[in-house]
Amino acid sequence: MDTPDVPAGSIVVGIDGSPWSDDALDWAIEQAALEQRTLTIVHAIMAMGTQAVGLYGSSGLDYGRLLNDARADAQALLSAAAAHAHERDPHLRVHDVLSVSDPRTVLLALGEHAAMVVVGSRGRGPVASLLLGSVSVSVSKHAPCPVVVRRGREAVRSEQRIVVGVDGTEVSLPAIEFAYRIASFRGCALSVLHCYSIAPPVAPARGGELLPDLEADRALVSESLAGMAEKFPDVEVTVQLVSGFADQQLLAPAPDVDLVVIGRRRTSLLADLVHDSVAPAVLEHALVAVAVVPAPALGPQLPTAV
Repeated sequence: MDTPDVPAGSIVVGIDGSPWSDDALDWAIEQAALEQRTLTIVHAIMAMGTQAVGLYGSSGLDYGRLLNDARADAQALLSAAAAHAHERDPHLRVHDVLSVSDPRTVLLALGEHAAMVVVGSRGRGPVASLLLGSVSVSVSKHAPCPVVVRRGREAVRSEQRIVVGVDGTEVSLPAIEFAYRIASFRGCALSVLHCYSIAPPVAPARGGELLPDLEADRALVSESLAGMAEKFPDVEVTVQLVSGFADQQLLAPAPDVDLVVIGRRRTSLLADLVHDSVAPAVLEHALVAVAVVPAPALGPQLPTAV
């Protein structure tokens, strides 16, 4: 597939006409306007293999005509999306991409030079109501840029607060800065969530009561947040240290939370063999939008299969 020529640093949003992609489009429009970035709207038509084309021909159907009709419908969808974007913000720079390829392939390719990719959590596929869409799973797992997975307009909340998960490793750092940046642009409060071991070291309190010794955890979080307050002084931040597993805590945000931000390791052979369970669990079960932010690559990278 030839990678389409799109403006570097744009906000890329994949659409397919579903309610989830409509929500993704609206959020991407807002973010592109706030950051004064180009909005790149993408729609992909799955191409058929030679055998499938032959079957169409043997049944008397003209595959070329069907493809042209699909192209026309896709272009109409893109034109309507662009018109909607300009209705929301007449000054917004809008670029559209129509690709005859796997949508995962084109979104991953565009993600190489994008500020972020935005997708809906479900698509129009036959199992759309049962499982997290294959496009959002693949793109969020392999994209070199942050990926925001929207849940549909019925899941939209007031967006008064963003939650970011912090584990004290380098994986959290890009996620933390992304969360601060989105909170700053949108005027949201930010909650920094760190989960400590269910059985941490204990320290005696007054009266002889044993309490969790969280000094090391507090130090980890403080180190992870170093420099953020100076860079984003307008963001109101609350730090929460809670006992339990990260995925369970991130799946239970307060009613005023609209976006959960998590980090992930960049794909490598080891990461593919032993994939972190937090990001997939949160993506699959969260009731709110989720942003997955890749950490810098560590070690040699292998080509990813999508």
